[in-house]
Amino acid sequence: MKVLWVNTNFMHPTTKGGQIRTLEMLRHLHRWHEIHYVALENAAQPEGPARAHEYSSKVYPFPYRIPDKTSLTFWGELAGGLFSSTPLAVSRFHPPGMRAFLEKLIRQQRFDAAVVDHLAPTAYFPDLAHAVFFQHNVETVIWRRHVEHASGPLRRWYFSIQAKRMYEYERRVSLEAGQIVAVSAADAEEMRRLFGVARVTGIPTGVNIDYFRPPQNSAETTGLVFVGSMDWLPNVDGLLYFVREILPLIRRGKPDCALTIVGRTPPPKITALAERDPLIRVTGTVPDIRPYLWEAAVSIVPLRIGGGTRLKIYEAMAARIPVVSTTVGAEGLTIHPPDDIRIADTPQDFADRCLELLEDRAARCRQAAAAWEMVRAGFSWEYVSRCFEKVLLEGPRLN
Repeated sequence: MKVLWVNTNFMHPTTKGGQIRTLEMLRHLHRWHEIHYVALENAAQPEGPARAHEYSSKVYPFPYRIPDKTSLTFWGELAGGLFSSTPLAVSRFHPPGMRAFLEKLIRQQRFDAAVVDHLAPTAYFPDLAHAVFFQHNVETVIWRRHVEHASGPLRRWYFSIQAKRMYEYERRVSLEAGQIVAVSAADAEEMRRLFGVARVTGIPTGVNIDYFRPPQNSAETTGLVFVGSMDWLPNVDGLLYFVREILPLIRRGKPDCALTIVGRTPPPKITALAERDPLIRVTGTVPDIRPYLWEAAVSIVPLRIGGGTRLKIYEAMAARIPVVSTTVGAEGLTIHPPDDIRIADTPQDFADRCLELLEDRAARCRQAAAAWEMVRAGFSWEYVSRCFEKVLLEGPRLN
């Protein structure tokens, strides 16, 4: 098949969960089909287009720099979002001229199928009714949770506006799409319930077992680790919640408990945690997350907001690190608590589950072994990619 794949960004540098999921699948699909990849080109990140040949047959960079979240341009967009019917999470990725560019490309190339990857490109894709919409999160759920956990009336008011607009936009796009792929059966069911869509298929999340396999000479583990992009608000919210409400409870039983926070572009409120507490380390962007997993005793996922599936959980399991998560943090994943993961939704329960593992090496080993066997047996990226390929083969035709 000749497949057009449209995204907002390239796959390198690979710093987000959605990038990992798409990249791993494209590496397989590229071996089986002809992939034409279109994405926004950031001149400050030349690695993206330069490495796109690793997962595509032909590359179409479209110059457009997405405003950084610390820039005045972004804050201007934030204010402008009050007067737009399009949610900010979509409008900030909308370059002028992209729709015309895609229309011309589709006329010239005669693709068999098209994939619109994430929600933002739906704003400029010219023929969504004949495309597969690949939705990594149910964005409406995320924004409603932002409202629920907002820290003040002004933020709650702004999030409420964005949540309403997101629901209206996501529902319209979901009903228009020829086929939807969600990242779990749970997300697929949520989209049916929220938007009344029928053409939605849930595929599982995968993990590269061999890549995360710990070295035989890995050091004795100690402390806690959190892995995730620090420019994603649900991760920031979850970490602040953990440090303020859960970590003090853990330190009542284990005063020397350390926490390592691994993820790109941490905001000042996260870096300040390490400045105030010598047992907290904030790494920022790292070339390889695996050493930080291997040196930890427990991986934590204290999320209160989120959608889709957390790749970080399966990655920790593949690294043989036991995981403690909230229900929200682990939703959409195939898990069997308490055998392969511990789930806790109150500060005291979360602290207790962490202490159980920190203080009992045998318990850590049992949970890690069960989790590793679970992901090894059924969650290879080749299997996930075959699931996606089946949707492409049976789904809508672009021409």
